Amino acid sequence: MIIITLIIAAIVILWCLITYNLFIRDGNLIKEAWSGIDVQLKRRYNLIPNLVETVKAYSKHERDLFTQITETRNRSADIKNMKDKSAVETDISGMLNNLFAVVENYPDLKANVNYLDLQKQLTDIEDQLQYARRYYNGTVRNFNIRVESFPGNIIAAVFKFKQKDFFEIISSTERTTPEVKL
Repeated sequence: MIIITLIIAAIVILWCLITYNLFIRDGNLIKEAWSGIDVQLKRRYNLIPNLVETVKAYSKHERDLFTQITETRNRSADIKNMKDKSAVETDISGMLNNLFAVVENYPDLKANVNYLDLQKQLTDIEDQLQYARRYYNGTVRNFNIRVESFPGNIIAAVFKFKQKDFFEIISSTERTTPEVKL
């Protein structure tokens, strides 16, 4: 009888260790995935001033939009909370769409090589950001499933593993790809 009890106790302890290590692994995957998003956001932050300056040279009437983009970009760089970061990044995407709409009024700008290059770079960055966001949200999904599912939820409660927030676009209009006509 003692041997059976020891075997059951060993199995429970082994299960606890394995489950705990899976939480640690998933948490590290989330950190890795976030670093991928962070890299793309930094690339976008660095590109935005060049894009704004290029458009600004052609348009003196859109100062408010340029100021808003710059201020929102700077504010976003300081935000650490995932929900707040998602909201500000959604605003930036909307403002960039507005910037592209402004460009429609300036045919010389639409033909400018610098502008076209910046627009291509921004499109590439947005694509990479989308891939990074998908990877991040997949790792968060897996972690959250482990936190909620029995029997993993027992270990989650004991070691205070909490669900993580997804990095998502908040506005439904931002879920569609903007059409940019040149």
